Amino acid sequence: MAPPQGQMRPGRQLAVLGGILVVLYLLVFFAGGASGGWKDRLEPRLGLDLVGGTRLTLEATNTLDGRAPTADNLEQARQIIESRVNAYGVAEAEVVTEGDRNIVVSLPGENRDLTEIGSAAELRFRKVLKIVDGSGAIPSPAPSPSGTADPAATPSPTGSATPTPNAEATASPSGGQGGGAPSESPSATPSPSASASPSASEEPVPQSLEDQRKAVEAKVGAEAWAAASGLQAPADFSADPTLAEKLKPFAELTGREVAVLPTQMQFNVPTIGCLQLDDRPPASISAADQQVVACEGGYAKNLLDQAKVLGTDVDSAAAVRDQTSQWVVSLDFTRNGQEKWTALTREAFNNEGQACDASALGDEGRCRVAVVLDNQIISSPQIQGVLTGNSQITGNFSNAEASELAGYLNYGALPVTFEAQEQQNVTATLGASYLRAGLLAAGIGMLLVIIYSFFYYRLLGTVIFASLVLSALLLFGALVVLGRQIGFTLTLAGISGIIVSLGVAADSFVIYFERLKDEIREGRSPRSAVSRAWVRARRTIISANAITIMSAVVLYIVSVGTVKGFAFALGLATVLDLVVVFLFRHPMMTMLARSQAFLSPRVSGLGRVLPAKSEQAQPRNPRVKEA
Repeated sequence: MAPPQGQMRPGRQLAVLGGILVVLYLLVFFAGGASGGWKDRLEPRLGLDLVGGTRLTLEATNTLDGRAPTADNLEQARQIIESRVNAYGVAEAEVVTEGDRNIVVSLPGENRDLTEIGSAAELRFRKVLKIVDGSGAIPSPAPSPSGTADPAATPSPTGSATPTPNAEATASPSGGQGGGAPSESPSATPSPSASASPSASEEPVPQSLEDQRKAVEAKVGAEAWAAASGLQAPADFSADPTLAEKLKPFAELTGREVAVLPTQMQFNVPTIGCLQLDDRPPASISAADQQVVACEGGYAKNLLDQAKVLGTDVDSAAAVRDQTSQWVVSLDFTRNGQEKWTALTREAFNNEGQACDASALGDEGRCRVAVVLDNQIISSPQIQGVLTGNSQITGNFSNAEASELAGYLNYGALPVTFEAQEQQNVTATLGASYLRAGLLAAGIGMLLVIIYSFFYYRLLGTVIFASLVLSALLLFGALVVLGRQIGFTLTLAGISGIIVSLGVAADSFVIYFERLKDEIREGRSPRSAVSRAWVRARRTIISANAITIMSAVVLYIVSVGTVKGFAFALGLATVLDLVVVFLFRHPMMTMLARSQAFLSPRVSGLGRVLPAKSEQAQPRNPRVKEA
């Protein structure tokens, strides 16, 4: 017999809920990149604070003016950094943007130094024009800057890298024609990428370049600034001993302050040393159409010509061993890039226009070409022939350094510059303890709710218990699927959001059941009270959950970092609680209202309400009672 018109069919709603569960767990086990055993497919994506790993926050800047980058540039930078991270071979690495200038890199399960991952990797090939002492002290007689191909010879500021043993170019290990290995310089081992960050004691500087220069001028004083501005060549203290005292204030400048000085001033002032030049912010010498100053080996200050060949002219790069079994980076140029490279090597080989000073020439009297990555010279080979093929970058690299540099060059230069703000390492043991603590807290919270519900509501406590179990199943399946589809990562903050959602679920129980008691107190039977209580409690339940969901959405939009995980987990758990309320809790109450057990005050948990109805059946008129 069909139910009367307008009467709900609880079986249909329960069937819909069962269908949702079946579809959800089919996705968990068979879709969305599910792989491995059954246990592996049931694992949600966990954050670094639960499994351990490394988290690095990079702040984007726009050269020297401090403006935030555009959204397109920030996204392009994110993709390049993601490619670099994936080159490490780490599974499930996460690179996301936060706000308008931050990129957060997360490597689960691994602790490693990621501070270099945000280096701009702007490759420039520049002819070396002059070399002076870069120690920053008052110079004594200038050291011989020219390199030598003889390893037994006196070390020089720059190692000599010759394209071939002879003047003519021959086949290189990478299959092209180009430079061989340089002689090893016993100075400092070059690094494949520069790391420049302002010192902790640095004071904030104005945003515009002009204002920054005025601030530096005020710091060093008018006399020192005038003396530095009047230099047409590196200062000769023997000719004018007073210059040493006048230029002394420049030794107190930070790397960021030195970066705003004119190129000639950076080179000509001896008290500006390589420690300051190497500490300049990233991209301080990225302008290809300007002469720049850079150091090699930590003590040789080089004046470099305009960049005639750029990193974008390199088609591919690979880490290989040369003829001497040293690790080098083999470069294949594009067609246009090869033409530029050939023209640059011809210009350097012939020293056209005598542009290269005697201090910058190699031991065979040829110009050097510096390979500049970001702010640092990683190699400056002497050009011993016109190179018409591919070449190599040498620099006493290890296998890891050569591979890292090749990766930077392959994936391109970042469109914006970055400074590492914070790196956080979490061990796997600590992450596992956090996970156990989070699960223990969630379990205790659910257990307390269940104990209270059985103590206060008795039979109705089974509805509460079953609702919580179904909500947990739906939430767990959703976390697994969302982790694969959109990369949602469950963190300790997310577990906190789930625990808070238990209170939201308990509120909806209390609202419904207390409304049910009110209906019974008004004289209605338990069966009719269930439907009327639902109609009146439904609006309150929806309003309360909607407020929680809106709060979670707002918090997700305006927050960053792990707070987003808290907001997302709270909102998701609240939505699923609404699903369980409509598709399980109300249908189950309707079915229980038809059972005899529900009518028993001791079993149903309505023992304090149902007797009130029998008392209302007694005559209330005392006069009638007396009669």
